[in-house]
Amino acid sequence: MTRLFLPRDSVAESLGAGAVARALLESAQRRGQPVTLTRTGSRGLLWLEPLLEVETPEGRIAYGPVGPEDVEGLLDAGLLQGAPHPLRLSRPEDMPFLARQQRLTFARCGVIDPLSLAEYRATGGLRGLEAALALGGEAVVEAVAASGLRGRGGAGFPTGIKWRSVRTAEAARKYVVCNADEGDSGTFADRMLMEGDPFTLIEGMAIAGLATGATQGYIYIRSEYPLAWRSLNAAIAAAEAAGLLGASVLGSGREFRLEARLGAGAYICGEETSLLESLEGKRGIVRAKPPIPALRGLFGRPTLINNVLSFAAVPWILAHGAAAYAECGMARSRGTMPFQLAGNIRRGGLVELGFGPTLRELVEEFGGGTRSGRPVRAVQVGGPLGAYFPERMLDLPLDYEALAGAGGMLGHGGIVVFDDTVDMARQARFAFEFCAAESCGKCTPCRIGAVRGVEVIDRVIAGRQPARNLALVEDLCEVMRDGSLCAMGGLTPLPVMSALTHFPEDFGRGAAPLAAE
Repeated sequence: MTRLFLPRDSVAESLGAGAVARALLESAQRRGQPVTLTRTGSRGLLWLEPLLEVETPEGRIAYGPVGPEDVEGLLDAGLLQGAPHPLRLSRPEDMPFLARQQRLTFARCGVIDPLSLAEYRATGGLRGLEAALALGGEAVVEAVAASGLRGRGGAGFPTGIKWRSVRTAEAARKYVVCNADEGDSGTFADRMLMEGDPFTLIEGMAIAGLATGATQGYIYIRSEYPLAWRSLNAAIAAAEAAGLLGASVLGSGREFRLEARLGAGAYICGEETSLLESLEGKRGIVRAKPPIPALRGLFGRPTLINNVLSFAAVPWILAHGAAAYAECGMARSRGTMPFQLAGNIRRGGLVELGFGPTLRELVEEFGGGTRSGRPVRAVQVGGPLGAYFPERMLDLPLDYEALAGAGGMLGHGGIVVFDDTVDMARQARFAFEFCAAESCGKCTPCRIGAVRGVEVIDRVIAGRQPARNLALVEDLCEVMRDGSLCAMGGLTPLPVMSALTHFPEDFGRGAAPLAAE
């Protein structure tokens, strides 16, 4: 019986993968050709979705993008033997987009049935959890610290320090919380992992619980991810049934339980203290710090909060060793980062690499330049609160320190591309408008500053006293950056000031100075 593979990823489904699956099964049955169809996650080549693969003696052969109208022709041409066809590509691992990557965290996405524990184990799953049980909590925390892993959700804080803080905190009960409220524009890595390999996240959180002494975990997932929500809950149920979660993790006598909770769509709940408020059933409003969540978090107890990608990196670290993970990357940015290419890009998708590739490498070599075919003018890195970089800065290496030194941030690894038709004054306006809509309203600089920012940028765009109003924009950005309670208001100046610095001509200031180049 021939085995076929087709993603059930959100992107693939939105492009008709469900209809392709039905057409394949119906046509194969009608022809008397026995097949099994495994619905996988996505490999991250989003411009080729739905990407259909067939298992052959030479390995899997990929075809794409496949529509339901292509099914009959594919079967006529010999799809089940991997035969030539205009949609035939090659073995996925031979495609340049994948062959150049360093897939550690995303090694299984698009490869296995995401809800099959047997396939998860067969591809190295649970080796990290077994190693953690053998090592003990203190050694696990030391391994995470030695790996150089830093928070993949945006702040880049050393993960081992967080884990150690929670481990050494004294309390009758501790919690582990996963921030899966992936709200940044152009980001989808969390969703892809939860849909395509949810057991990796579960395993990482179980390791965290055992290492810190926490017995209860929560995954806070955004409501806009219905497929990820269903996949994650099904995986948690399967893990409980198999003894990977519950009163005795893998028969160790150590307890760790896990639940998924659905957010209500507030961007601010991506901020860790707002997330905790929401988990407690309250309105998502930022908490003042100190105390930090590691000491007083969920329900006032010590709480470890990490992003999906941070937890998902841990099983590989425990299974292969901290030194092997630290060999990837550069300087203080160790391991791999799943970069996400979006916006006006020819080949959008997920690229997992060790830290250090340049923006140009990702945008031009992996992404193929703009989808419109026009020149790249601006690239925003790090979500809606990230900086805009002009084309002349595309040789900037992607690591935490290099981006910070250039006035930006890596954030969650989202890269959004704009061609030369973009109006950067309106992009600056959007940053203020976004902050005004998404602010929790607790602090004045963010709540009022964003509203005033929209008004002032509107005056600039209208040509009303531009010099005076641009000076006001700069003052306003300084107040928001220095006076806001959290990163929502504190980072809004980043896209505004980067647009103003690198694209002054869009604000009526004339061409960018040569010194900026």
